[in-house]
Amino acid sequence: MKHALHNRAIVWLLTATLLWAVSFPFVKILYIEQQELLPGASTLFLSILLMATRFAMAALLLLPWVLPQLKSYTRLEWQQGLWLALFGGVGMWLQADALAYTKASTCAFITQGYCVFLPIYHTLRNKRFPGIHTIIAVVLVVIGVAWLSNVKINDLRLGRGEWETLLAALIFTMQILCLEHPRFRGNRSLPITWIMFLGIALFATPCTFMIAEKSSDVVTALSSPAALGLIASMAVLCSIGAYGLMNRWQGFVSSVEAGLIYCAEPVFTSLIALFLPALMGAWMGRPIANEPLTLSLIGGGTLITLAILLLQLKPSTAHAIHPTE
Repeated sequence: MKHALHNRAIVWLLTATLLWAVSFPFVKILYIEQQELLPGASTLFLSILLMATRFAMAALLLLPWVLPQLKSYTRLEWQQGLWLALFGGVGMWLQADALAYTKASTCAFITQGYCVFLPIYHTLRNKRFPGIHTIIAVVLVVIGVAWLSNVKINDLRLGRGEWETLLAALIFTMQILCLEHPRFRGNRSLPITWIMFLGIALFATPCTFMIAEKSSDVVTALSSPAALGLIASMAVLCSIGAYGLMNRWQGFVSSVEAGLIYCAEPVFTSLIALFLPALMGAWMGRPIANEPLTLSLIGGGTLITLAILLLQLKPSTAHAIHPTE
């Protein structure tokens, strides 16, 4: 039974990673639209505005399912949901600000640092080195993500952008560990997901108006049906879909394995970018080029896939954290 749940969890976490990967081409296309609506707008303003609107919309969409159960939400569910909101909100903001100071490929590579941080954390905590399967899998993922991102050694200087991305990766590590913490093992996934969305929206909304040059910029950046449609799509697919699956199923695998699964995100992002931008451009009435199929996508994607498969050869340490669901 536990083995079957473990296998199902892998499938659903890969699905969550795929849904999360959709957000990256969506964000790129959204920024193209918003730069026309509000020329000169900074990516930091647009990113915090997206966080506020996307997660507020996701929280509102979940209300019909949340309201009947709201009085039964426990103190531990509120605690875990707010911790997830803090880690997710601050991590995404740091990542967005880092993009103004470093290459996107470098940011993508360093962000996957949680696949290294998680084994280090468990090694220090348990005072025992990870197994050979885990070590090889981590090495394969690091090489695969570096290849996929076309990162060069010279790109890995530690400037502001690199430090911010490294800190974001550490915070995302804490987010993954929060879902594994034994204290929260009996929490239900819907309450913690909704509280997480509400917390991020409450964090990002005042920040949006603080960063905006003038309050009317918020309305202007959201004034087209295309912009609102893209944000709504991300609220459903990349927030409710991705985080809902992650919060529900991560507890059935170890945090180390979950971290390696999430490293499939740049592979999915590159595959989606082969066809989605042109389709979205046609819908929006403007030409947007797809990204080409490259050797780095094939090679890097293959190494990351092998790493995920390799971990299935070792005995599972999975456990269920949602026995009430």
